[in-house]
Amino acid sequence: MRWIWIDRFTAFEPGKRAEAVKNVSLAEEHVHDHWEAYPVHPAALMIEGMAQTAGILVGQARGFKEKVILAKISRATFEDVVTPGDQVTFQAQIETISDAAAATSGTVLRNGDLIGRVDLMFSHIDQNLGGVKFPEENFVFTGQFERLIAPFVENADA
Repeated sequence: MRWIWIDRFTAFEPGKRAEAVKNVSLAEEHVHDHWEAYPVHPAALMIEGMAQTAGILVGQARGFKEKVILAKISRATFEDVVTPGDQVTFQAQIETISDAAAATSGTVLRNGDLIGRVDLMFSHIDQNLGGVKFPEENFVFTGQFERLIAPFVENADA
């Protein structure tokens, strides 16, 4: 099973920037599991939401031909918590991209207010220098991810 931690993209400029939202609900089990007495959306899942937003941006920039994986969390700072009923917005932009890797910077907003920054590094694992072989099929990017950005990419091609 693949878990998607974003609900939808609200903006997507291929090869440049992306914005996605996550609506946090009390119906989500992980909200209760974190702190039962005070349900919050865990910071680790906000990092994962940013990783998915930025990772899809990086993958699309290379035509989804590369298997893109999170290699490093360069920075992850949060100034406040997210609770049920809040909407989280992930804003990601590509800082650098090469055959081997990509660097992204991002901001996390809660109901429109800045609460965090997440900068990430991604590896294009088919280009690894260790000579490790991976399966031919792209196990990272499935049709699920491509469908999330389809309306933006189709409009960009027109």
